[in-house]
Amino acid sequence: MKNVIEMASANVRLEEGPRVIEQLLIECYLRPGISTKEMARKTMLPVPVATAIKKELIKAGALKQDRGVHCTFAGNDYVEQEWGYFGLDKELYHKLMADGMAWKSELAELLMEWNDLFQARPQANVQIDQSKCTLETSLKRAVLCLREHSLIGKQVLCVGDDDLVSVALGFLLKRLFPGRSSPKTAIHVVDVDERFLQYIRDIAEREDLPISCHHADLRQPLQEELQGRFDCFFTDPPYTMQGMSLFLSRGISALKRRKGLPVFLSFAHKSPGFTLAMQQELVRMGMMMKEITPHFNDYEGAQMIGNRGQMIVLKTTEHTTPGHTDRYEGALYTGEVNRTQRIYRCRQCGEAVLVGQDGDFDTIEQLKRRGCSSCGSSTFELIERKQASKSDEKANLR
Repeated sequence: MKNVIEMASANVRLEEGPRVIEQLLIECYLRPGISTKEMARKTMLPVPVATAIKKELIKAGALKQDRGVHCTFAGNDYVEQEWGYFGLDKELYHKLMADGMAWKSELAELLMEWNDLFQARPQANVQIDQSKCTLETSLKRAVLCLREHSLIGKQVLCVGDDDLVSVALGFLLKRLFPGRSSPKTAIHVVDVDERFLQYIRDIAEREDLPISCHHADLRQPLQEELQGRFDCFFTDPPYTMQGMSLFLSRGISALKRRKGLPVFLSFAHKSPGFTLAMQQELVRMGMMMKEITPHFNDYEGAQMIGNRGQMIVLKTTEHTTPGHTDRYEGALYTGEVNRTQRIYRCRQCGEAVLVGQDGDFDTIEQLKRRGCSSCGSSTFELIERKQASKSDEKANLR
């Protein structure tokens, strides 16, 4: 059947690639008797193109026309066994696919069940730009993956996962397949922080979630076994141009070499100048912007970005290629790219402390954990911020 889909794509000369043919076949499986016009609407294809694909799949024995379009026995069997749809709760699936906000009511009990797991996450390490999103945001991302036809039966990668998106994806699968998980779905996580990797491993083992974790410093290329095997990836990179480009590059290297694969990029809202440069970098890597949703992401304690961020859904094209393929040696995280010095004053005794470049502490979080050296208080106020001098930066690089 896989060859049939490839052949149908070639015979119809479909610019969108075989992925849209898979989607069309799944629509027929999930909605027996669907009209050709509705098939075209669901796959965002012109009706003549959808008709041509339908004819190819009928000729191959995967579909039949009988008061609407249906999968044949062979078509049904292929979708269930090869793509992992057997056992799907179709009623819940249809609700989540029909309404982007249905998760709030349909999965409300899951939010309560997961709350303790998300609250117990390791503390964010701001030196590597970690900023944990809320439980609701992780679930929204998982539902978005489902709605983009990139979860069931797919190979999903999380490039960094202090947000526990992998866990939300795994729990959503358990809810969609009561009593069993989709055996064809696999979720992988790469991260430099072993604390989060171990936390995710422990949850996956306890809850029987199809998640595998890999320690990876993204300054280095991904290990060979992870390259060229995934159907989509999530990333919430450092909010620098360098961080965005590097994390996307590593994710792109892990994708299958196909057109139309989705990339879920979470990023801060930026100035027009930065956004233009960002779009130029995406074009340089051959990525197409499908959708931008402002304020999609909510974060815990991320005042620097207003606790909100945008979701950018990208798609691969025939020109997609990583911007970085070798080891990366340059500045990456916000503290490396934008070197600052900040002076905080203890609210209790007035002691002043230098934080940042050449300071006593790298971050305010470190200072709060240690406490004031004079009185032990952990409450401080920012009284001055300035860029590190060029001489300071050069001295730091030597």
